[in-house]
Parts: sequence; structure tokens; C-alpha cells
Amino acid sequence: MAAAAAAGAPTLLFHRPPSAGLSLSSSSVSVSVSVSASASASASADANAPAAPAAPAAACPLGSRLGISTTPLTHHRVLFPPRSMVVGCFLRSSARSALRSSAGPRPVPALRRPALQPARVQRGVADELNLRTCSFKSVKVLGSQTSFGGSLLHSQGSVSGRVQCTLAAQPKSGEDTMTNDEAVKEIPKEIFLKDYKAPDYAFEKVDLRFELGEEKTFVTSNIKVLPQSSDASAPLILDGENLKLVTLKINGSSVPEDNFKIGARKLHLTSLPSSAFELEIVTEIEPQNNTSLEGLYKSTGNFCTQCEAEGFRKITYFQDRPDVMSKFTTRIEADKKLYPVLLGNGNLVDEGELSDGKHYAVWEDPWTKPCYLFALVAGQLVSHDDTFTTMSGRKVALRIWTPPQDIPKTAHAMKSLQLAMKWDEEVFGLEYDLDLFNIVAVPDFNMGAMENKSLNIFNSRLVLASPETATDADYAAIEGVIGHEYFHNWTGNRVTCRDWFQLSLKEGLTVFRDQEFSSDMGSRGVKRIADVSRLRISQFSQDAGPMAHPVRPHSYIKMDNFYTVTVYEKGAEVVRMYQTLLGKAGFRKGMDLYFKRHDGQAVTCEEFLAAMFDANQVKFPTFPLWYAQAGTPTLSVTTSYDSDAQTFTIKCKQEVPATPGQPKKEPMLLPLAVGLLDSHGEDMRLTSVKDGASLHNLTSANGDFTTTAVLHVDKAEQEFTFVDILEKPVPSLLRNFSAPVRLVSDVTNDDLFFLLAHDSDQFNRWEAGQTLSRKLMLDLISAEQKGETLSVNSAFIEGIRSTMTNSSLDKEFVAKCLSLPGESEIADLMDVADPDAIHNVRRFVIKKIAASLREELLKMVEANRSLAAYDPSHEHRARRSLKNICLGYLASLDEPEITELLVNEFKNATNMTDQVSALAAICQNPGDARSQALSDFYEQWKEDALVINKWLALQAMSDVPGNVEHVRGLLEHPAFDIRNPNKVYSLIGGFCASAVNFHAKDGSGYKFLADIVVQLDQLNPQVASRMVSAFSRWRRFDEERQALSRAQLERITSMNGLSDNVFEIASKSLAS
Repeated sequence: MAAAAAAGAPTLLFHRPPSAGLSLSSSSVSVSVSVSASASASASADANAPAAPAAPAAACPLGSRLGISTTPLTHHRVLFPPRSMVVGCFLRSSARSALRSSAGPRPVPALRRPALQPARVQRGVADELNLRTCSFKSVKVLGSQTSFGGSLLHSQGSVSGRVQCTLAAQPKSGEDTMTNDEAVKEIPKEIFLKDYKAPDYAFEKVDLRFELGEEKTFVTSNIKVLPQSSDASAPLILDGENLKLVTLKINGSSVPEDNFKIGARKLHLTSLPSSAFELEIVTEIEPQNNTSLEGLYKSTGNFCTQCEAEGFRKITYFQDRPDVMSKFTTRIEADKKLYPVLLGNGNLVDEGELSDGKHYAVWEDPWTKPCYLFALVAGQLVSHDDTFTTMSGRKVALRIWTPPQDIPKTAHAMKSLQLAMKWDEEVFGLEYDLDLFNIVAVPDFNMGAMENKSLNIFNSRLVLASPETATDADYAAIEGVIGHEYFHNWTGNRVTCRDWFQLSLKEGLTVFRDQEFSSDMGSRGVKRIADVSRLRISQFSQDAGPMAHPVRPHSYIKMDNFYTVTVYEKGAEVVRMYQTLLGKAGFRKGMDLYFKRHDGQAVTCEEFLAAMFDANQVKFPTFPLWYAQAGTPTLSVTTSYDSDAQTFTIKCKQEVPATPGQPKKEPMLLPLAVGLLDSHGEDMRLTSVKDGASLHNLTSANGDFTTTAVLHVDKAEQEFTFVDILEKPVPSLLRNFSAPVRLVSDVTNDDLFFLLAHDSDQFNRWEAGQTLSRKLMLDLISAEQKGETLSVNSAFIEGIRSTMTNSSLDKEFVAKCLSLPGESEIADLMDVADPDAIHNVRRFVIKKIAASLREELLKMVEANRSLAAYDPSHEHRARRSLKNICLGYLASLDEPEITELLVNEFKNATNMTDQVSALAAICQNPGDARSQALSDFYEQWKEDALVINKWLALQAMSDVPGNVEHVRGLLEHPAFDIRNPNKVYSLIGGFCASAVNFHAKDGSGYKFLADIVVQLDQLNPQVASRMVSAFSRWRRFDEERQALSRAQLERITSMNGLSDNVFEIASKSLAS
């Protein structure tokens, strides 16, 4: 943290003293500073750094603050944030008048900002500059030069961009100088896929020693380095952040000072041996002060790590990139009483006692891996132990580690792990490759979970579950994520990514695998609906906003920002399209070849594509565009039936919208799965289809017919004709959501009601109802905006009644059919989103359905209520799902009788699913019942942090008008801790999910989020960047809301000390 500015002076934030003669070239605008007096001052970026001596009086007050002497001149570039002033410091608007032309230098008012930290200036010049006295000679702003010999001059307007300053400086007498690389910290650097270069050095073996301490931790790294470059002079460049270098040796000898340079984020080694050598590095770190939760940090007293994507560089200097794969051995030393359990990757090969009450453990991982898969845990933990016998007969020890009180909540996680291991063997023939598999649950974790080799670290919410404390959704999430991280053992660990641009190679593929696993464990149709709903709500909106990027991004500033729904969920859809095109057997052949070719390698998306197509001897030339083009394609379909020819024609037109950096797009391969229903609602037999002049036989070699054809739409416009269609069919288009596109078709409302009643494809049956709902709501929103009377047609109500009372349907599927499209999904379909109209209309439709179907809803609640012990099986989960959505509808009526029903459901619930669902229904309506239920819930569960997160989220997501002040009050509640990501996601993320309050017309929601982002960014930039993403679609709203959002984004980007994480999201949002 920077010290507060002295009165009467601006604040200047740098990092290190500049070198004499340092010269930086740039095309940026500049300010040239000449020297006038000799004095010294320092603006430190580190609150723990020794205080600089007070600057003596000087003729130039600004120069006195900066402390620049006269000769020789040195030029330094300083980059300022948008709306900053151009005088080598950060100034507010109130300071501008002091910078106008005068007879001589004038005092500059001090900047007064809370929590001052290195910021955009930090991006321009590295590490604490100790500048001395100065006066300004000239200023060049946005390309225009102004000279003013000895006086300060500045226009009254603000600078809308970054400004380059050139300062004249000289080191103090006797002060060490630094090289250019040491003195200059780069601006936020955009990294490009096209610039990839293989490393000049391989790390064959890495031996790590951790001496864990309460104040300081020492990390010793011994690396066997193998030169790979033909250029013997190639430097070895190591990544490192927030490290104190203690020792640096090559082949046992200290590295001469001339042979290494320490920059802000790099360690450069030169004059290296031409053959293999041993590199020893000792660093000192402070995990207890690491609030970013990246690298090695402490969580509730225990040590743990998170190294993906670039956290290992916060532990020791290293080539922190996924294509550097090594064999790791880890020795952990710690106080035995405080840290009785010491865990690492691989197998435990040694352990023992040390002096002073310490002990050690040595872990060896026989498999090569990149450093992002390194893991360490030390603390007071106990384990739930079990085993799994692999298909080859090996017995694998399974252990789930938690604090002692949480062990009873690990049974479901253990069962899920065993099911995942068995499923991967049966479906993909993949067997676990070590004798031990550990999972550790920690409460402070940025991500959901991490697949570190043999030592998975999980957010505790994705491990711990009991009927009393976890909902059905929690149970499903635990099963899915346990599966996901285990599946990474092959798709991510054994075969990893060459670079981070290839992230979807492991994440998209593994998301697809965990989706398939969960589908086989439960209802396949319901799982598909849930996955597509998430894609549409989150990923489609990302594709339409300023952060739109391809499944494989072309560039990034901070890789943490690209762990996105595009890389994960859209990436999974790309993998699913391989299976749709090749069939399940063909997909399995492709997977087998992929592992055969690339086991133990770091590869690219091209290698995966080649394995898929080579194994099946096919080529789809346009398919790679799914990795390269951003945006959600729109597929427009029109149909016609020729009764004389008995043919049914489908005309397709595709368009991929322009996205940032990609104004023009090429047609992509869209697999369009189509079924045709006859007048009885039965699937027609499809025998052949024409694609232009080509006729394709749809009958298999043994004469089997199909009822679903996959059409390959790969042109801007294309026509397909089904032959031998005996009557006019009702088309079922994009079955099972066969491609991640927006479908626009000429299917009528009557056809949609027919599909809702008869389609054999569960996804399309649900989709028919959703399409009807979207059409209805958009029409009503238009009427609401015009002040017209709202009404819901009887056919829509009857369609819902028919679905709800159809006893042949899976009850969980019925519950999905009763769920209306969300407000954000409707907003994405509007040219200008109107949060108030959307909210009012959606509430109106819900209430109309509830009033029309009141008796049916009450009967559903009664028929599906159960007071028996909790059963997690699909049958019982489905009953709870249907009952609770019916309660939600009934709550909209806000009647005393219904309120009494809801309160009784809340009080009599035998499991968390029913209790929290009843509480959510009660919370729809302000009043005594709501207040009392929230109070009772808190008193019952205040000792269980994960349950209380649900309590925070329910209040934050409330649509009660003016809820922002209530949420602001919860920031001070003992249950909330801004340092815990789960609590931030629950309270702040929950609030942002309430469109009517986040997008309040007075801007209070925007200001609240900006306040949080500014505070949170100083603690945990990764979580802060996720929160600021809520602003990314600000241009979708009316001009008044745009102005309010923009003001908060500009406020955020102008903050001192802004992280690269938040800067990237906020600046790209502003630039959209």
C-alpha cells in the first residue's frame, strides 16, 4: 500500500530507482521534465518498505516532492490511466487549476484517495522510482507539443487515454543503479497465440523443498536444466512474482551478478552452460499474507496451493508455462503439532521426524507434468478412506481430507469418485495410473476445484454434503465436479496444453465428459436441458458482448480472465459436435488415437481434431472455424412441403455476427439434427435426403432406418430435401441442441404446441415450450412499454396444464417445462434491454399461470410432498423438483393461505432442498413471514458456513425494490467475509443476478458493485475481475443506464493499483 500523499503535493507511485542514462522509446505521447533543484523523496508502493527520508525544502514544490537532480538527464516513460493528469502523478479534477500557466511553478494539491497503491504508473515504470526535484520543460499530449520554460501548463480538460511522460533523473550519490529491464515494468502486455515460441530450455527433473513457517516460508528448487536452443547465448527467463530471492546457483556455484537480472516479474539468466546443468534457487515467501489465493497460501490455518494458470510463479522462479513438463519430487517440512498432515503429488516415498518439533514428508510423482499441476497441502486434517479396484485389478487408495467435523459430509463425494473411476473405464477405457488419489476440501478457493496430479484440491462446497445441509443441486454439482476433476487425469494431465490458448483442449473436452457422466447417472434429457440453459444464459451473452472470444482465444492480458463459459461450455459443445458428426463409436475411435499419439505430451487443438478425423478417415474443412471465430451463429430455417412430389425441403441460412476484432466471418459447419413428426405425433422414417444435387442414403447397411438425420450446414445458404415423405410433417429442428446456435424458424405456434405434446426428443419438447414462452413475453414487454393491458392467451395456459398433468412424463422434466425463460435470456433477445419491463412481465405471467392453475398446483404440492428420510435417487429428486417449482408459482399469489402453506413447508422440511426452496418462495414477498423465516434459518444454521452462504444469496437475489441497501448492510454482518470467494459469489454475485435491482434506474446497483470491485481488487484480483464482468453488457441498456454504468467503469479503471485482471475486463467493456 502506498503512503498517503503529503499535503500540498501530488502522489507519485513508482517502484525502483531509475538508472542513469536509461532511455525508453515509444510512440506514446510524452512529457519532458528538466531539472531544477536537488532534494529527495520517495513514494513507496510497499507499506512495509523503509520510509524515505523527508525531502528538504526546494524552490519547486513539485520538484521537491519528486526529487530530481540536474545532470545527467535520464528519460523514463510513465503511463497514466484514463482521465489522469499529465504531470508524473495522479491528480483529481480539483487539482487541475493548479496546473494552469503561471509565472512559475505552483504548488499542486495532494491527491486524497483511499488505499493508494501502484497503478497505471506502475504499468509504465517498474518498481519504486526514487525521483528527485524537477520542473516541467514541455508536455506532449495526444500528439501536440506544448513548451513552457519552467512553468506548469495543462489544459483544463482531462486526458482520455494513456500519457507518456519523459522525466529527467539522476541516481543519488552512492545509490545502486539498475538495468533497463530491472527499472521498467511493462504495461499490461497483451499476449498473442501467433507469437508462441517453444522454450529454449527443458526442465527434466525438479526437486522442491518447502520449509513452512508462520512468518516466512523458504522454498528451495533444484532443477535439472536441458538446453534446447541452437543459440547457445539464449537466456533462461524465469517467471516470478512477490518473491524474495535468497540464493541462486548453477552447478553448485553462486551465479555472478553480471549473469542475472531481476525484473518486476522475471528473472533473466545469461552466460549459461551449453550442456545440461543444475539450477538451484532459494526463495522466501509469506503465504499467510497471500490474499490472492494463488500460489501457496493459508486457508483456515492450513497451507494449500492453487497454481493454475500462473500461480506457481508466486512460489519460486520457474518457467511457468504448460509446455515445460517435468518430474517433480517434493519435500515438505513443518511443525508437526500445527501441521500433522503433509500432502504432495504422487506417492509418499519417505517421512520422518526432525528437530524442534518438526517433521517431513517426501512425495514423488513418477509422471511428467507442468508446474500448474503442482500441489501441496499441510495442516490439521483427517481423511475418509476407501478403495477402488481398477479394471486391471490394481487396488487404489482413495482419501478425502477435511477438518474432523466435516468427515460425515464426505460420503457422497467418495461415492461420486468411485462412480467416476468406473465410468471412465467403461466408456473410454481409461484407468487410473497411481496407487493413491487424494482430494482435499478447503473453504477459501477461487475456483470450483483443481485437478492437480493425484492431489485434487476442492472448494469445500463441492465436496461436503448431507441431506440436512445440501440441496439436490449441491449433490448433483458435487457428483459432476468430482467427475470432472478425476477425468482430467487423462484429458488435461496425461495429455496437456501446449500453451494457455489451448485451454479448451482440456477444459471443453473434460466438461463434455463430465456432462456425459452426469447424464448416465441421472436423466439424460434433464441434464441436456440444464446444460443448454446455462450456455444460453451465460455464454450466448458473452459471445454478444465486449469479452467475446473464440473457443481458442487469439490473445489475452491476464489468462485468469479466460477461464470462461466460452472456453468451457461452448468448448464442450464443440466436442459434442465431433460426437454428433462421427457417432459415439467414431468419437471413441478418435479418443483412442488421441491418447495413443499424445500421451505425455503438451499439444494443441489441431492435434485433437486430427486424431478425431484421422481415426474416422473423414475431413470437415470448415470445422476448425469453431476454434477460431467468436460469436454465436444464427441459423435461419424455412420449410416447405410438396404433396405431389412427397418431398419436404429445409432451406438454411447461417450468419456469424461481427465481434470485437473479427468484423467478418466465414460460414461454419453446423450439424443440424432434424426429425419429422406425422399427424399422430410419431417420428417418420427418414430414408434419404438431397443436399443440392447429391442424394444421401440415410438407411444403414443392415437396413435400419433413422428418425433423426444430421444435416451438414456448411455454406452461407443451403437447401436439403427429404424424399418419400407421405404427409406434411411437423419439423423437429436442432434436436438435442446439435449445434450451439440461435435458431430462427418458420415453425408456427400450433406446431410448437404439437411438439410440446408429442416430440420424442426431450430437449426439443422442452424447447417448444420455451419458444412459446419467449414469444409471449416479448409481445407482453412491447405492450407493457406502450402502457397497454396485459393478458395471457388460454392456449398457453392449457399447454402448461397438459404438460404438468401428464403422468407419463418424468417429473423432473415436467419441472423444467414449468420453468419460464429467465430475465437475462429475454434481455438478450431485445434491441434495448428494459429490466423493469422484463421483470414486470415475467412476474405477471407467473402470477397469471398460478391463478389459472391454482388447484392443480396445490394438488402437485400435496402429491409430491414427502416427510420420509432424504433419498438422493432420481425418482425422489424429481418429486422434490416438481413440488418446489409449484410452490414458487403459488407464492406469487401472495395470499394468507398460501403464505401459511409456505411457512409450514419451511418448518416441516426434512432436508435442505425442501427447506431452502420454501424459504426462497417466502422471500418473494416482503413482510413479517419473510423476516421471521430468514431469522429462523440463520439461527438454525449460523455455525455452518456453506448453508449460511445460501442465506446470503437468497437475500441478495431478492427482487424487493431497493434491496441494494439491505445487501450493503449484509457486508457488515458477521456471516460475510470479503476475503472468502464463496461469500463474495453468494452475496455480490447474487445481487448482480437480480436485474431489477442491479440495473436500478438511480444507478445505486452499479455504484454498489463498483465499490466492491475497488475494495476486492486489493485483496483478490481474480475474484474482483469476475465481479466486474457484470458491467460488460452495459451498452445493451437505455442511454441513462449506459451513462451510469460507464461512469462506474471509468471510476474503476482510474483507480490507483488496479490489477491487470480487472483492468482487462473493465477496459475492454469500456471500449466496446
